[in-house]
Amino acid sequence: MSMDTHLDNKALEELEKQYDSALNTRDNGPRLTGVIYWASIAFALYHLWTAGFGTPVDHVHMGIHLAGLFLFIFVGFPLIKSARSLEWRGPNPLRPGNVPLYDWALTGLSMAAALFLWVSWRGFDMFGFDIAEQALRQGNPSSLDVFFGSVLILTVLEIARRTIGFVLPLIILVFMIYALFGPYMPAQILKHPGVNWQQFVNNMYFPSEGIFGVTLWVVSTVVFHFVLFGVVAQRMGLGQFFVDNAMLLAGRYTGGPAKVSVVSSAFFGTISGSSIANTVSTGSLTIPNMKKLGYPGHFAGGVEAAASAGGQITPPIMGAASFLMAEYLEVPYTTIVIAAIVPALMHYIGVISIVHFTAKKLGLTAYPKDQLPKFLQVWKDGWYTIIPLIALLLVLFSGYSPNMAAFIGLSLCIVVGFCAFDKPATLLIPFALLGFILWKASPYSGEGYTPVMAGMLAALTIIGCLHRNERQNFRDLFDSFHVGVQYALAVGAASAAVGIVVGVINTTGVGFRLGFMVTGGAADMAAAIAPFLDWTSIEAFSQPSIQQFLSLVLIAMACILMGAGLPTTALYIMLVAVATPALSQLGVPPLATHMFVLYYGVISEITPPVCASAYAAAGIAGSNPFRTGLNAFTLGLGKLMVPMVFVYAPTMLIVLPEHFTLLSFTQVTLTCAAGVFAIATAVSAYFLAPLSGIWRLLMAIGGLLLVAPSGGSDIAALVVMAPVLVQQLGQQRKLPAGAAQ
Repeated sequence: MSMDTHLDNKALEELEKQYDSALNTRDNGPRLTGVIYWASIAFALYHLWTAGFGTPVDHVHMGIHLAGLFLFIFVGFPLIKSARSLEWRGPNPLRPGNVPLYDWALTGLSMAAALFLWVSWRGFDMFGFDIAEQALRQGNPSSLDVFFGSVLILTVLEIARRTIGFVLPLIILVFMIYALFGPYMPAQILKHPGVNWQQFVNNMYFPSEGIFGVTLWVVSTVVFHFVLFGVVAQRMGLGQFFVDNAMLLAGRYTGGPAKVSVVSSAFFGTISGSSIANTVSTGSLTIPNMKKLGYPGHFAGGVEAAASAGGQITPPIMGAASFLMAEYLEVPYTTIVIAAIVPALMHYIGVISIVHFTAKKLGLTAYPKDQLPKFLQVWKDGWYTIIPLIALLLVLFSGYSPNMAAFIGLSLCIVVGFCAFDKPATLLIPFALLGFILWKASPYSGEGYTPVMAGMLAALTIIGCLHRNERQNFRDLFDSFHVGVQYALAVGAASAAVGIVVGVINTTGVGFRLGFMVTGGAADMAAAIAPFLDWTSIEAFSQPSIQQFLSLVLIAMACILMGAGLPTTALYIMLVAVATPALSQLGVPPLATHMFVLYYGVISEITPPVCASAYAAAGIAGSNPFRTGLNAFTLGLGKLMVPMVFVYAPTMLIVLPEHFTLLSFTQVTLTCAAGVFAIATAVSAYFLAPLSGIWRLLMAIGGLLLVAPSGGSDIAALVVMAPVLVQQLGQQRKLPAGAAQ
């Protein structure tokens, strides 16, 4: 196979650092760099161990996780990021390890604050302080609780600022001001009694809500593990295997490299929690080849960014938001995965349709046959890399906990990618894993594996040892762990900080107040618009229908704006807390509500001016970043429209029995797919032949009518689009022979 990789691994790492701030850290000098490196390995191994053998109680485990975040972020991320603050300038007693003394002080204080609840849970009698056990302090925190709680609140905001920027901390500060100064709010609807600082710290610091709430718990017990799995699996070879299979599936068709980009990014999205990592990993192969074939650089980058951003909504992992969604809704994880399948397909149908018609318009061809990989060779070289993913999904869909699935997946990544018979010492790991599987199948492990599950996992472990392909060394594994921890820092910091928002909403009820304001504002606008449409006598143009539609639009706009530049998990937590009450007032089913805010939140990944994925793609393509972002947004139109469909027609989500029938599901899904397809022709200005002027507008209108889940709108769409089809057939006959093929 002859592919233009264009960028070597070092260049890719530098590009990823440029657009993903989580990887762009201080040079701490040789000594401290080594200490932090091995500390991150220990941090990863601690989480791997607890996933398999049991997690400590919440305040202990979350405290350890937060303490690790504080250490890595305050040591690695400067107060103000600049080239000078990141570079190593030699030993300096005022900057040990290139870390200023104030950052060392913040590290010590914040870690102490994170671990204090563990130390003081049963009471604390040291250094002249004698405080009761935590249960007796709940609602009446001691002076030490207020001190360490204050430190924790401020330092959590600071690590969020250092990793992802000012946007999220500023939003959180607004919520904090609202909680503390409730009686002084200008609008009557927003007024509340308020809380003093002592009570605010009590609500934010003690477990159950606030920082030590469900968000940090899920991130520290599930999300971290899947971020780690994605990095290790990709570096073990699964990412390349996905790209090679995408070449097999899509490379032979019109506009081959662009379709390979879409398919490989969809595959990669199943394991990746980072759209930037997805963009860089697959884009390094696909973008240069798209340009080589004739796609403009800004379009090639836009294709990769749009396809990669789809990974955040692609089951089973969905940027780790699926696990939080299952926790919030108290439904089985499989329910979320099944519900997400069809909406994710609509996104990829939209992207690949625009890619196809753009290729037709530009006269672009497929990959030359000599550049396509051979099926048998691809599977001979890479079949073993799929074993950890199979095992992970097997455990996950059999009803076991997500962290147990991650433990098995990560363990098999190590077995398959790093253990071999010619390295006898490494065989201790597969033997230990087999022992663990047998122990979990025994009656002594409590709720363990069934005999069938244990047999399948043992077989996968043995097969993983037997393949003859080359293994990596353990330094590569440790490097993967180190990078995985770096990826998880921003997610962890943002999720801990967002816990403050959740705590404020629970304390003040502001979510319901905001929801009332949204629906009330939409009602006022609908009252102004409805009289102009009364003459139609169409139900969709009645005042209640207009109010509902405007409410959804306002919430969608708020989600896109608030989601700018935030990690998927953090933005989902915040948006659900803020937007759910408004959608609940509209009678939207809870699952559709959560999917709605997730979709519109992740659209910010490809919405200028804050679209890091598009900027990373532009860096590979050598194109204008803003223009690349606009192309990515255009290509992601399917993601923009589909949430409206499953809100109005929840049958698309499959798992809601009160809304699902086979007939309604088939009608809504097929017409939505056809509508996305029709809009793709309007965007690309090509169908059977070039589209222009009024014909392009008619296809766009017809597509929107098809996407709307209504039988009447479907009939109207056919009427609108019929003249276009006649015109296109006529134009096709006039094209030169072969031009429309």
